[in-house]
Amino acid sequence: MYKRQHETKPAGYLELVDGRFGQWTESVPSAAQVLDYTGYQIAPGLVDTHIHGYAGHDVMDNSADGLRSISQRLPEAGVTSFLPTTLTASSQQLEDICATIADVAGSDKGAKIQGIYFEGPYFTEKYKGAQNAAYMKDPSLEEFKGWQKAAKGLIKKIALAPERQGVESFVSAVTKDGVTVALGHSNATYAEAKAAVAAGASVWVHAYNGMRGLNHREPGMVGAVYHIPQTYAELICDGHHVSPVACDILMQQKGYDHVALITDCMAAGGQPDGDYLLGEFPVVVKDGTARLKDGGNLAGSILKLKDGLKNVVDWGIASPEEAVRMATYIPAKSVGIEDKCGQIKAGRPADFIVLDKAMNLQATYVDGKEVFNK
Repeated sequence: MYKRQHETKPAGYLELVDGRFGQWTESVPSAAQVLDYTGYQIAPGLVDTHIHGYAGHDVMDNSADGLRSISQRLPEAGVTSFLPTTLTASSQQLEDICATIADVAGSDKGAKIQGIYFEGPYFTEKYKGAQNAAYMKDPSLEEFKGWQKAAKGLIKKIALAPERQGVESFVSAVTKDGVTVALGHSNATYAEAKAAVAAGASVWVHAYNGMRGLNHREPGMVGAVYHIPQTYAELICDGHHVSPVACDILMQQKGYDHVALITDCMAAGGQPDGDYLLGEFPVVVKDGTARLKDGGNLAGSILKLKDGLKNVVDWGIASPEEAVRMATYIPAKSVGIEDKCGQIKAGRPADFIVLDKAMNLQATYVDGKEVFNK
């Protein structure tokens, strides 16, 4: 399954030249060394734009070695590009984490750090989820500029609640600088959400989760997700956060070109069941879920993006082509990094995955080199 935007190619040959994609041809080029994946499908490497941790490490640990471990292990989930995602915390802690990620980016040996996602701290306490309400506040452009300076410009996306004070001016300012604004962890009305979108916000944080639901008299945040066009909905397709039926409804409402599959994965991803931390909160992982030890609420996920990809096909709510697009090009486009990842295109870095006919991951390549093999 060779994807170039909407195009799917039949069996053939895809050139890899010096770690980059070359041309697709029907016949083998002369003197070429052939990697034979007859009977398999080739797709772009997966792009996870909302991921807090993996392999026992959390972005909030503020550890360069931890970030490198996440990078090195993510190809086993089919991921070749990602946005390390923070949680609500003190301003200084977030600034320190920005500096650490900026130092690691570019030296990562597995999945590539393509930017930073700030999930918070400008949220509302009512839908705090597994985040610390003590640090939640109204947005500050001055504070954000301090984080972005420490990050050396790497912050690509920031999430906030539309009902906070000063949202519209903040959104307008940061989006002018190329930062994507996402909306979530919010009790906003439809009108408040619409005003934030009018100011420049364009992504919905893990649709359905951590937001005011749909009511026939007050459409709320979920109504805004459904109804406001040209916006992108993050979606966790682990079967626990959102039912397959609700996933299907969202895809029908938004269209496959405006749904970005994400994991919201925490440190326990790729690890055995047991006790973990999400940021500073104790979490118990069992039965395929991560839940706060205090209260039992879902606390991120342990989903691997390769499994979210397979789930939507197995559930019968997306074709393989639609599923691949929602896990590659759409998330990349939603945060403005589609020029770096999410497509198989001549001249781009040869980051790709090999899938069998049942959508099971067989191998992952970064810069044309195999970094994972089942």
